[in-house]
Amino acid sequence: MIKRVVLGILVLTVMSSCVSKKIYNDLENKYTDLKKENRSLSDEVDELHKANAEFDSVNKSLTAELTKLKADRDKLQADCAATTNNLKALQESYAALEKNSNDALASNMNKNRELLAQLEAKEKAMAAEQDRLNKLRDELASSTQRLNELESMIAAKDASMKKLKETLSKALNAFEGKGLTVEQKNGKVYVSMENKLLFQTGSWAVGAEGRKAVVEVGKVLAQNPDITVLIEGHTDNDKIYGAIGGGIENNWDLSTKRATAIVNILGENAGIQKKNLTAAGRGEFAPLMSNDTPEGKAKNRRIEIILTPKLDEISKMLNEF
Repeated sequence: MIKRVVLGILVLTVMSSCVSKKIYNDLENKYTDLKKENRSLSDEVDELHKANAEFDSVNKSLTAELTKLKADRDKLQADCAATTNNLKALQESYAALEKNSNDALASNMNKNRELLAQLEAKEKAMAAEQDRLNKLRDELASSTQRLNELESMIAAKDASMKKLKETLSKALNAFEGKGLTVEQKNGKVYVSMENKLLFQTGSWAVGAEGRKAVVEVGKVLAQNPDITVLIEGHTDNDKIYGAIGGGIENNWDLSTKRATAIVNILGENAGIQKKNLTAAGRGEFAPLMSNDTPEGKAKNRRIEIILTPKLDEISKMLNEF
């Protein structure tokens, strides 16, 4: 196309001298129009090249996607075939199971009935055991409550006996160092008086100083009516020969008479309940020390006033356990 245009120009150039000015101008205008058309066509060609490149790219992409879709289709066809085979196998298995289902169902129902019977028996046993445990729990709670009450009572008794011991110690302070001791042990209060404070040898008559001590004990006891009082007489192991002071058979007899003498003095206090007093003779059979020395014998010759809190309520609670 361009060659033709150039050739036309050359022809026009040669002929320009021969043709008229009007014709020349027409040809020149046509040439200009042709140049414009040529540029336009070149641009279209460039656009077509670009569109062709884009088409090639899209075509490649679509071709790749088509290939992938074909592969997916092949896989799906394979999966479908496998699924069909599995379905067929399941249908065959179901048919076999269905064929034997009646016998299996009957057998399972019998087993279920047996299991239900066993379960009901176990539930009844568990209910009975739960009832037993509930009763035990209630009994334990009740016992715990009673035990707490018992402990409170014992603590109160111990506190009461401690206070009694302190009161006696204070009341008998004047006799300290004269053979009189006050101590608390095993839930009881022990007032021990040696014979040198109370009696002459072989006698059960209480001396003036000893009477004062016993009277002081009586004053404290009168303020504590819930205390039981055991008065024990004790001797050494020296034998008694002949009639002494109206006649004493032996140490047991002497210890009993001495304990009774103390009881009589305590009984003179109208505030003391006589039913709370008990006299006992222990003779030589509960020594504090060996009777092989004069000092030991002196310690063994004594009166012990044993004060014990009344335990009626505690005994009653213990019997309820």
